Amino acid sequence: MSQPNPSELAVLKHLWSSGPQSAREVHDAVGPGQAWKASTTRTIINRLEDKGWVVRRDVHGLAVYDAALDRTRTLGGLVRHFARQVLDMSGPLPAALFAESPHLSDAELDDLDAIINAAETQDSEGEA
Repeated sequence: MSQPNPSELAVLKHLWSSGPQSAREVHDAVGPGQAWKASTTRTIINRLEDKGWVVRRDVHGLAVYDAALDRTRTLGGLVRHFARQVLDMSGPLPAALFAESPHLSDAELDDLDAIINAAETQDSEGEA
């Protein structure tokens, strides 16, 4: 699976922390910090919906969006990609490095560690 780009990740992070939101609510929370117009936020949400990374529901006639991607798996994939492809790191990765992140609970950090290092085990088994 491909990874979200920085704009898509900004929207996903907001939805993960805030839960289902209208496009206007997402824009009000994320758009100003990204210097986006409302149309830019809507374009990003539509792209995420097309990819199946957010789901749309109608609530009392209002379109509401929610993240369809699992936060821990997505962040784990980004960490793994960065460590392996950008930094050329090999071997186990310490998920504890991310303990100060406001985006991950202790249980999610444990899951992240398993996700990152399970991929490492699969990679090394595939090379054998």
